[in-house]
Amino acid sequence: MKKSKVAGVFLFMVCLMVYLMFVKHHYSTYKPDSYRPPPHIQPGPHGFVSGDGHSFQYGIMFDAGSTGTRVHIFRFQMDSKGAPKLDHEMFRAIKPGLSAYADDPQKCSAGIKELLDVAKSSVPPSMWTRTPVVLKATAGLRLLPGQKADQLLDTVRVLFQESPFMSREDGVSIMDGTDEGISAWITINFLTGGLHGADLPTVGMLDLGGGSTQITFSPHQEKTIQTSPVDSIRSFQMFNKTHTVYTRSYLGLGLMSARFDILRGVRAPPAPPGGSTELLSPCLPPEFSGRWEHADVIYTLKGQKPGEPVYEACLSKVEKVLYRKVLKLSEARDIDFYAFSFYYDCAVDLGVIDEKQGGTIRVSDYMDAAKRVCSSLSSSPPQSPFLCLDLVYISVLLQELGFPPHTQLRLVRTINQVETSWALGATFLYIESLKKH
Repeated sequence: MKKSKVAGVFLFMVCLMVYLMFVKHHYSTYKPDSYRPPPHIQPGPHGFVSGDGHSFQYGIMFDAGSTGTRVHIFRFQMDSKGAPKLDHEMFRAIKPGLSAYADDPQKCSAGIKELLDVAKSSVPPSMWTRTPVVLKATAGLRLLPGQKADQLLDTVRVLFQESPFMSREDGVSIMDGTDEGISAWITINFLTGGLHGADLPTVGMLDLGGGSTQITFSPHQEKTIQTSPVDSIRSFQMFNKTHTVYTRSYLGLGLMSARFDILRGVRAPPAPPGGSTELLSPCLPPEFSGRWEHADVIYTLKGQKPGEPVYEACLSKVEKVLYRKVLKLSEARDIDFYAFSFYYDCAVDLGVIDEKQGGTIRVSDYMDAAKRVCSSLSSSPPQSPFLCLDLVYISVLLQELGFPPHTQLRLVRTINQVETSWALGATFLYIESLKKH
């Protein structure tokens, strides 16, 4: 009995030893793929380097507009031979715009710090000192007196220098209309593939803002380059390739500025302090009466008496405002153009495109809609009293720029879920400038 117990214990120990040897051998030779950890991204000399050898670069762009400030945090997968890939975008917006703090610049600090905190949470700490932070201000600060604009920019500049990100003196500035047009052109062509070294042609860009309007495209005809004003032809380096574009910004021909000039008449002086602020226009619904604020002045708007030929009278007013104000480009008709901002919004108001998906529209669609809306003002006033005026203005502006009625424009707000704003293009331009230093 005693011998059998000893034999049983011995057999158990042998089995246990065999089992442990098997387990050890199994786990030393078998590593299941399903539990392999994802490549960990580590800091490298030129940005992030992932386990598969890809290099990453971050960029932070503050878009300081007239109604608000938005931060874009981009992460790029870099390619030393060609265009990078946009790997991720994070953005956040706050209101009001910087110009609202013109009389007390320090009050803008809280909002800027809030957006800097968003950037800190989006960029790995090990990359903070190698990530440029930039602010570009547009229409809101352009319209401020120089000293007030400078004080706001100085306040932001100090906050950027105190942040952990890479900040240079030129990282806070007011963007001129030409740079805005070029940056938007870079964005749209990056997103559509025209800058990726493939055989895809580049596309043109049309932007109709509140205070200004821009047109930018890459000319193929030598005639365009030879006959255009010198300051309208710009060359720049992008992704190891030189690009030459025609770009022009027309300050004062944005939709809000144009509304004012059309309503008051081209020869009428601005209303003096305490003077009349009543504007009478055939572009408004007959017998319409309302109030409109422009440049911190509240105007009383009135339409003319019923029975007047609204479309014809409004067309005449618009043509006088635009007379010899823009350059007509014959080559524009041969290039595919994307159009943004108020071109998009008016098409949405007409129901021609979906508000989220966008679509296409012909110049003749704006023209036909202008005739239809203006002619029906007496019987069925539109939801917006400015729709007749806006449509007439857009249809005339496009023709003055060189687009015949049959021209088709593409209207989009995003491509591959990335906004088609100038922010992405401006970030690329800034990163390119860092390479030169």
